[in-house]
Amino acid sequence: MTHYVGILDGVDDVWGVRIPDLPGCHGGGASPEEAIADATAAVREWAETRLAKHVSLPEARTVANLLRSGEIDSAAGESAVMIPLLIDSGRPVRANLSLDSGLLAAIDAEASRRGLTRSAFIASAAREKIEGHR
Repeated sequence: MTHYVGILDGVDDVWGVRIPDLPGCHGGGASPEEAIADATAAVREWAETRLAKHVSLPEARTVANLLRSGEIDSAAGESAVMIPLLIDSGRPVRANLSLDSGLLAAIDAEASRRGLTRSAFIASAAREKIEGHR
């Protein structure tokens, strides 16, 4: 899985993350966590739009490369955050999972309550965990 470096900055209840390797891609929120979550969604949308046009994605640079280039101003309070890029392939794959029976019952109940299949619920939970949503 690819991770792009985001540059986080902000104070109080105004935070932003810009993704230097993806021009025009950024996220924001009232906390660093909200800004990172928004940037994660923005990276996915940015990449999916580009891939739909059959245009390749830029190579992700490392934090060290961005620090050397001067694109991260740590003296001004900027910090690097890793933003995962998780793109669905559109091809479902059958997987055999072993779960505690109590957990599986809770998953089934919650999936049913939300009108989802077990697979859709587990996929959604996994995506949230990978992308760092709270």
